[in-house]
Amino acid sequence: MNGSALPVGVDETLALLARGDYVADRALATAVHLALRMQRPLFLEGEAGVGKTEIAKVLARTLGRRMVRLQCYDGLDLASALYDWNYTRQLLEIRLAEAAGERDKDRLARGIFDRRFLIERPLLQAISPEGGPAVLLIDELDRADEPFEAFLLELLADWQVTIPELGTIRAAEPPVVVITSNRTREIHDALRRRCLYHWVDFPDAARERAILALKAPQAAEKLSWQVVAFVQRLRQMDLFKMPGVAETIDWCAALAHLDATELDPQRVDETLGVLLKYQDDIARIRGEQAAALVAEAKAG
Repeated sequence: MNGSALPVGVDETLALLARGDYVADRALATAVHLALRMQRPLFLEGEAGVGKTEIAKVLARTLGRRMVRLQCYDGLDLASALYDWNYTRQLLEIRLAEAAGERDKDRLARGIFDRRFLIERPLLQAISPEGGPAVLLIDELDRADEPFEAFLLELLADWQVTIPELGTIRAAEPPVVVITSNRTREIHDALRRRCLYHWVDFPDAARERAILALKAPQAAEKLSWQVVAFVQRLRQMDLFKMPGVAETIDWCAALAHLDATELDPQRVDETLGVLLKYQDDIARIRGEQAAALVAEAKAG
């Protein structure tokens, strides 16, 4: 895959993101531009659903690079993140060699620890010279254990991995790296210092409306404006989980599928489960509160 040239300025970076249907503000575009130009990982924090992961996907598409994603979780280890050996195939190779009369154990050992038996996990895939340059998304790093951060710091510094049986594998070109965190725990300072940092906040009303125009174009213009006004007001309330941009898009699309052209309290009550994901929040908003928010949205 032949990659596109990197943008030479912030305006070009804004245009690059726009080509991928990502509506970014100038501060975010500046952070992305600097990360690309300085070949530094971009560490994005923010609430779930504000578009952090989408940035990596858009960069992969618009730069013409392969996308490699490492989804972090509690208990993530190097065998799942970096590489592992295909033990089943190795055992089969040993049995076939023995059946063919092979008795040299050293030669047999060298034969089974060959690249063809290596299972490349996302981190190794990202620095592998095969397939061309990559965009590496390390998603929700805050879900992984702290020891994993220490290894990641070493990889981000050198872009090489030493496999005892094979030797050192180096990246011909460092990948574009996007690291995301929902801030369920604090990420260590050592890793933060290695990255460029940006907090991805909820968009203002104008930018959220522009996002809906791209992502839910089937919705009537009046409905989209009212949905944005409703959600913007909702985010000012003390909820267990505020709706992200992804939920705004889903809700607007759902209302359009129900042939709604504007908000009404009954339809809002019936579809709150698309926008809010916790029953306590739904119970608090449904009824009189939803009707009041609809009235405010229409008045606005």
